[in-house]
Amino acid sequence: MKEEQIIKIKSEADTHEFGIKLASELAPGTVVAMVGDLGTGKTTLTKAIAQGLGVRETITSPTFTIVKEYDSGRLPLYHFDVYRIGDIDEMYELGYEEYFYGEGVSVVEWADIIEELIPDEAVRINIEYGPNEGERIYRCTFWQ
Repeated sequence: MKEEQIIKIKSEADTHEFGIKLASELAPGTVVAMVGDLGTGKTTLTKAIAQGLGVRETITSPTFTIVKEYDSGRLPLYHFDVYRIGDIDEMYELGYEEYFYGEGVSVVEWADIIEELIPDEAVRINIEYGPNEGERIYRCTFWQ
């Protein structure tokens, strides 16, 4: 069953808390599909998810490599930034299916660019700027 929630984030600490809690609920083969304008905090949220999974490496945006793998947590984390994908075939060349349907958690920034590849049961988070400085609105879809 699909559940939609709107979560108001008032600070980076709220982002951190949300990411840690989300990570505790993630299972192997989960895809977290994030959409949001530049600067809305997709990578910041990814860092919080990584911490919640126990990843010890420093998380950096994989803008130029498309995917970075982190294996030090309770589950592997596959961090995708598909902003620079010019052709959907690049995802097939990367072997995205092994990541999305494997033993780890895939976090995809700019997921709308590869929407047709995102599994229906993915956790979806649309991030928007909030009304005040530093605030964000997360429009989330979870599968129960």
